[in-house]
Amino acid sequence: MSIKHLPAATRPREKLLGLGPQALADVELLALLLRTGLPGKGVIELAQTLLDQCGGLAGLLAVTPQELQRIKGLGPAKRAELVAVMEIARRAAAQRLREAPVFDHPLAVKQFVALKLGGNEHEVFAVLFLDSQHRLLRDEAMFRGTLTQTSVYPREVVRRALELNSAAVIFAHNHPSGTAEPSRADEFLTQSLKAALQLVDVRVLDHLVVGRGEVVSFAERGLL
Repeated sequence: MSIKHLPAATRPREKLLGLGPQALADVELLALLLRTGLPGKGVIELAQTLLDQCGGLAGLLAVTPQELQRIKGLGPAKRAELVAVMEIARRAAAQRLREAPVFDHPLAVKQFVALKLGGNEHEVFAVLFLDSQHRLLRDEAMFRGTLTQTSVYPREVVRRALELNSAAVIFAHNHPSGTAEPSRADEFLTQSLKAALQLVDVRVLDHLVVGRGEVVSFAERGLL
């Protein structure tokens, strides 16, 4: 069934305007962006297909323009709009962290790393470099690995922290398996990085592990 055949009150746009965006399911929000479907496939069905192929909204945020190009029904205009919306979300989250100390917005930090890393098929290790007021200087995906692990070099992290004159850092990496539970290797790596950075007076504020729909904080777990 196409959107125009749905009762007015259940159409995504009318629901959003009447009840707010939180009232819409993921597929309905995406359908609003797509606007039109394909011959024989309504926009709701197209949106659901896209979510299924990408692994939900988290996966969609990690999809590259080249990967979107391989999905039937997404022409240049739709792909451009999706990529633009995803980039706006990332930049908005980063801006918030640049304007105030990260401890003022701990949830925003989790949301930011989820946007940055969630849905990746390979493990990515990122570092958020902070100034003396704990505002974001730079976020960088420093190391990339296989489906299950990546190699992280403390020397490279220390070098980059000194280059940016960073006073503190937050680590973040994803688990492609979907579980956000830290491993023993994650704990060992965190302590190794912390010891290396202490030598140059750079504090480690947290290490965030990104899973599917969840972000685990080392600081909240008392693991730092």
